[in-house]
Amino acid sequence: MVSPTQRLPPKQKFRWRYSRKLCIALALLVLLLGTFASLIYGAADIPFSSILTAFTTFDGSTQHLIILTMRLPRLLTATLVGASLAVAGALMQGLTQNPLAEPGILGIESGAALAVVIVIFGFGISSSTLITFVALFGALVAALTVYFLGSLGPGGATPLNITVAGAALTAMLSSITAGVLILSDRALEEIRFWLAGSLAGRDFNLFLTVMPWMIVGLLTAFALGRQLNALSLGEAIAQSLGQQTARVKVIITITVVILAGSSVALAGPIGFIGLVMPHISRGIVGLDYRIVLPFSALLGASMLVWADLGARWILRPQEIPVGIIMSLLGTPFLLYLVRRRMNRKQQ
Repeated sequence: MVSPTQRLPPKQKFRWRYSRKLCIALALLVLLLGTFASLIYGAADIPFSSILTAFTTFDGSTQHLIILTMRLPRLLTATLVGASLAVAGALMQGLTQNPLAEPGILGIESGAALAVVIVIFGFGISSSTLITFVALFGALVAALTVYFLGSLGPGGATPLNITVAGAALTAMLSSITAGVLILSDRALEEIRFWLAGSLAGRDFNLFLTVMPWMIVGLLTAFALGRQLNALSLGEAIAQSLGQQTARVKVIITITVVILAGSSVALAGPIGFIGLVMPHISRGIVGLDYRIVLPFSALLGASMLVWADLGARWILRPQEIPVGIIMSLLGTPFLLYLVRRRMNRKQQ
């Protein structure tokens, strides 16, 4: 299959590759700066020299303990969750050809969150491993339900039908989650920050439990770039190119469930990263999913690291959930996409 960049003249192809590499280098720099800023700034600022000594000559001081037991796990969580949600959104948009597809809008995050809430406060279970499996199961059930409801509409599982079904299911699951929490004031107090999407006080043992799932999901997604390129041309063309489209769709769906479910288990439902980052990525590096997927991961990690830093900085020494920051940033972008899609249909 010939990619769009391969059809460019040699001189334009060279400029395109050079500019793309420059954008990737800048994105890496932004993530690196966010990494240092996340370790330095917080309720109490820590000198850069203390960060270096915490990793080289740990002395058990308060600053070293804050860096290694609080800020480093939080930074790693933000990096992996941001990358996972961005890649999950890119996979969903490539699979459904729906520019509005992302785990939060299509109910996958709400399904995972409801499953975790029921298990923790309905049965009193707090095992990190079990919570991970429960979140994955909830995400899978929600994904299958959205596809089933979307296929019942006129024309079958069209992008519009799936989006409407996802929005309806998200509203219903969120209402059920709120109803469960109303039954217990203690439960509401303990989990309200998590439900808004927060990286504060993340359990490092849970991170170590979820991390292998996220890494497997990301590596699987990166390996699906060529298949997504074929699917973007249409299912008939993909089949003519030798793609087993049914098998590819199943693998993509499972990968999305793993990435979104494990992210919710770790940080709660954080919306809009999976919606915004793939669009920005395609606008910068083009339509080749072999580049779009890893670049989306890089942008998603950077975005969540910086958003979490803002959540700590705005009201410090207090902080607000990072999910609220992402909603404030993502809602205007969603409205822009909807408006652009409506204008295209009217033309």
